[in-house]
Amino acid sequence: MQAFELAELITQREWTSKAYLEFLKVPDLSMGLYVLPAGGIDQQLPHTEDEVYYVVSGRAKIKVADENRKVQAGTVVYVAKNVDHRFHSIEQGLTVLVFFAPAEDSNRP
Repeated sequence: MQAFELAELITQREWTSKAYLEFLKVPDLSMGLYVLPAGGIDQQLPHTEDEVYYVVSGRAKIKVADENRKVQAGTVVYVAKNVDHRFHSIEQGLTVLVFFAPAEDSNRP
């Protein structure tokens, strides 16, 4: 079994000074913690794998293809592979759990 504590993941991500911390990667799934500050810019590009976001805390909007919606703690968003998406209008710093299936970059040429 592998188990993770959110508080420990948050601390570990802070030590890296990067927005994204991948903490699990197996062939069919990867997971990470993504943190964006209020007013921050999400510069991610479409991924080659399906993706699910679970918003742990914060308030913002997400644009997926041509659709916009608000997100906040408890919001779950599915994004199909190769679809343009990004968080924007970040009012309150975002902490997001990210799930890729299969693992991130598995389908990259």
